[in-house]
Amino acid sequence: MGSHFWQMGLCFWVCFSAFSFIHSVNSQGFGGGSIEGTVHVSGKDAIGKIDDDFICATLDWWPPEKCDYGTCSWGRASFLNLNLSSSILLNAVKAFSPLKLRLGGTLQDKVIYATPDNKQRCVPFQKSTTEMFGFTPGCLPMNRWDELNSFFQKSGAKIIFGLNALTGRTIHSNGTATGAWDYKNSESFIRYSVKKNYTVHGWELGNELCGHGIGTTIGASQYVSDTASLQKIIHDIYKGVEPKPLILSPGGFFDAKWFKDYTDKTTTSLDVVTHHIYNLGPGVDQHLIEKILDPSYLDGIASTFSDLRNILKSSATSAAAWVGEAGGAYNSGRHLVSNSFVFSFWYLDQLAMSAAYDTKTYCRQTLIGGNYGLLNTTTYEPNPDYYSALLWHRLMGRNVLATSFSGPKKIRAYAHCAKQSKGITVLLINLQNTTTVEARVAFNNSWTLRHKHKSHKSHRAHLKFHQGLRSETVREEYHLTAKDGNLQSQTMLLNGNALTLNSSGIIPNLDPVYVNSSEPILVGPSSIVFAHIPYVVLPACR
Repeated sequence: MGSHFWQMGLCFWVCFSAFSFIHSVNSQGFGGGSIEGTVHVSGKDAIGKIDDDFICATLDWWPPEKCDYGTCSWGRASFLNLNLSSSILLNAVKAFSPLKLRLGGTLQDKVIYATPDNKQRCVPFQKSTTEMFGFTPGCLPMNRWDELNSFFQKSGAKIIFGLNALTGRTIHSNGTATGAWDYKNSESFIRYSVKKNYTVHGWELGNELCGHGIGTTIGASQYVSDTASLQKIIHDIYKGVEPKPLILSPGGFFDAKWFKDYTDKTTTSLDVVTHHIYNLGPGVDQHLIEKILDPSYLDGIASTFSDLRNILKSSATSAAAWVGEAGGAYNSGRHLVSNSFVFSFWYLDQLAMSAAYDTKTYCRQTLIGGNYGLLNTTTYEPNPDYYSALLWHRLMGRNVLATSFSGPKKIRAYAHCAKQSKGITVLLINLQNTTTVEARVAFNNSWTLRHKHKSHKSHRAHLKFHQGLRSETVREEYHLTAKDGNLQSQTMLLNGNALTLNSSGIIPNLDPVYVNSSEPILVGPSSIVFAHIPYVVLPACR
């Protein structure tokens, strides 16, 4: 009897909460009405497979004096001076369990590691208009490295560290850098880290020195030789240690010829090919929002993912592709664009598109710092994209499903097998600002999802429904919108409720609304929806 009353109560709560929120979504049409559409999901085979810890963020070297277009947006966000005692920062990283953190950036190729056997002076970066990248060489003191590793251990972060790849080279006036990598200081730093039992998930060689390069460039053949040197160092220092850290490179902008030459000759020395993405242009661009809301513009980067995937497939290499750094808009992003709600349209689309092309990990520039941080540079409180990343991390499983959408062109649709649960998760992004989309889900391009008793018999071989009240009658939905409908708001709403920290700096619960399985997914104007559909298991997800 108690179970019966519990089920009745659950039904009432599910129906009431879903009705209340769906009514709210319908009321946001702003006169544009609603349009029907269909999400087509092919569930036979996965088209890509991401790392379980696909979400990654960066920490950079930039000091407070780093300014762009007259704005100095970095503050004390460098990992040299970040406040590691912040409970908000700790909670934000711990929420991912784990979050990959890539430590690196432009100035990494001007860093000296102050290991005990280093003979050079340990001085901080100083602004200088005559120096490459606008700063003199800087230094990483070992006591700061010790403090950072204490934080990494507490937070459970997985660290990728970018090494200085310019030491020992001659930089010429034509922009090229020649000569072999002098790895003595890097080797000493790696030995120090191993001696201290610090866990580094991967060591990355250089930052934006491939292809045309930023500041200077190194030829592919020389980079091949330098990567082999790094591999030898890793194998020597980590002898008897398993698993060994990953070797990543080149950490720069995709250049098809350079990347092909490089990957073809690093088949035994490289684990991960990293590339960077800033496809929206400079942060000073007045048209960033227009680009973000333009499906054709968003599609433009697909060729980069596709070309790199094809290079790796045609090579003898076993290396995987990562996006090692992506801030969308270069030169620190743009305030109230790359740190506001509207940027989640670009960010989530990037995550999903890259995954569809078999990218294993995606590192967002930055966790904190500049105008594109997942966290506020001053308060450390999450910006909207932090919550988008966290929802992705919790809902989107490793297997990527081929997905398309029949309906309005401004709907972006993606699907994965669900993470740590049964079923699938669909991601829908509505770039339209006046129209609600009523989306139904179809499998193998022919079967439209309805209540289980209406399923087509011919497709029962592809679909399996799980027993239990909640799983067989409702799905979980997470609707993301901007506060007051302002796309440049820095407050994100989840199912109509503002996502804010409590007084103890704890990340809020990300709770879904439950919607009857017979109803379409309502995607309100200028909104994002994750829909976890637990009652369907496709062959690709078994």
